[in-house]
Amino acid sequence: MTKQQIIENFDPSQPGLADATVFGLPFSAEQSEIIVIPVPWEVTVSYGAGASEGPAAVLDASFQVDLNHQEFPELWKLGIFMDEAPAHWAKNSEKYKGLAQPIIEALERGEDVATFPALQADLDQINKVCKELHQEVKERVLFWMNQGKKVVLLGGDHSTPLGYYQALATKYDNFGILHLDAHMDLRIAYEGFTYSHASIMYNALQIPQISKIVQVGIRDFCEQEVETALSDRVLVHTDSDLKRETFEGKTWQAQCDQIIASLPEKVCISFDIDGMYPWYCPNTGTPVPGGFSFEQAAYLFSRLAETDKEIIGFDLVEVAPGDDDWDGNVGARMLFHMCGAFAKSQKMNVGNKIQFNK
Repeated sequence: MTKQQIIENFDPSQPGLADATVFGLPFSAEQSEIIVIPVPWEVTVSYGAGASEGPAAVLDASFQVDLNHQEFPELWKLGIFMDEAPAHWAKNSEKYKGLAQPIIEALERGEDVATFPALQADLDQINKVCKELHQEVKERVLFWMNQGKKVVLLGGDHSTPLGYYQALATKYDNFGILHLDAHMDLRIAYEGFTYSHASIMYNALQIPQISKIVQVGIRDFCEQEVETALSDRVLVHTDSDLKRETFEGKTWQAQCDQIIASLPEKVCISFDIDGMYPWYCPNTGTPVPGGFSFEQAAYLFSRLAETDKEIIGFDLVEVAPGDDDWDGNVGARMLFHMCGAFAKSQKMNVGNKIQFNK
């Protein structure tokens, strides 16, 4: 059956197909324009756990997302397909996360890991395995990109997109990262882990094609991170500064326009879900009071898609399920909206916004 025949026979008003791909869509990978690469990984987490279960939680919740998005009503017809992560990613995540915990505990006791040969050997092995993961992610991303697909990444902890950025760097000479997060993630080899979730943006800066990182919603950082953040390649909008401007009368629209204006022509979005108010993501690994709303984030992405900037990709990370489906539900709906903004920026047909109360 052709893709057009599938579209004509599929009823988007009915519940998503249980045996289908993400959002209950009936398309194969070949028939889909957007490929979601899940990376169930959380080896270096130092506080709350569960991010490795994020892709599965988002997938499960996605079947309850209504496909008639107000801004992007034709988005579903493009096809969104979730790739299958290699089985060893989740297995290695569990194995090496177990090896990482004694290292973290030793550091918390004020001990020098280098004086414990067994711990140092484990640390070296963890750094090696994390580097291998990023290379495999890069190869997987390029596999789909080379088939003409628009590729996005679903973590996993925030270390997971590094290979994704490396893949983008082979396609684009100059791009920026719009980074929404509670944390700067600019620590250098945090707790000895070269590829820590707390080091992702520092590691991203080592990619020369990334000319600018614009951070939004930041409310936790250390002295080392501030030193890096003061460089010309990083622009920080802390939550405190944004809120102060709001209290003094500056609109979110004006703030978004300022944020967007500071970005290069080509933009990758990196969205750590803990950038939002904690009630949207109560089970994320390192929650921090404050933040922005779901609607504020969605508005920023939509506004970016309406400009002459080009969204070249995005990652959504740190969704960690709890005892209910809430985190996965929020993650699934944000994933759908981000796919819409990405597709619109790429000049793909997502339909016209549905106007109520004309």
